[in-house]
Amino acid sequence: MSEADLKAIDVLLVEDDEGDVLMTREAFEHYKIRNSLHVVRDGEQAVQFLRREGSYADAPRPDLVLLDLNLPRFDGRQVLAEIKSDAALRSIPVVVLTTSEAEEDIVRSYELHANAYVTKPVDFDRFIEVIRKIDEFFVTVVKLPG
Repeated sequence: MSEADLKAIDVLLVEDDEGDVLMTREAFEHYKIRNSLHVVRDGEQAVQFLRREGSYADAPRPDLVLLDLNLPRFDGRQVLAEIKSDAALRSIPVVVLTTSEAEEDIVRSYELHANAYVTKPVDFDRFIEVIRKIDEFFVTVVKLPG
């Protein structure tokens, strides 16, 4: 499949750490990722974006969610539970992208039906490589629901 055949997707990044937001944007630019990156800073905004409520009434439906666990208001576990318990949202793949390497966070995320659990590398080059691999996997390998 050539790059021209690939459909650009909408990615929702749920992340409160400005540095991680900047590194994710940098990864999208560095690897010429054509997907649209939408960013919300807390779990409450994530749920509003996904349900197209309030100021997010015109938000696109994301094709992929990159979700941090440690968030203000609703934490990532609560957001994940909301997504996967909502018939209108549960088919959206969710990649937990977090600094936590705690076994209980990994187990709980999969119990809540996360599609993948990725620990954020602290090294910039490794971080942007991880973002590229997530993008490559979900855009070129996986078939997403239309």
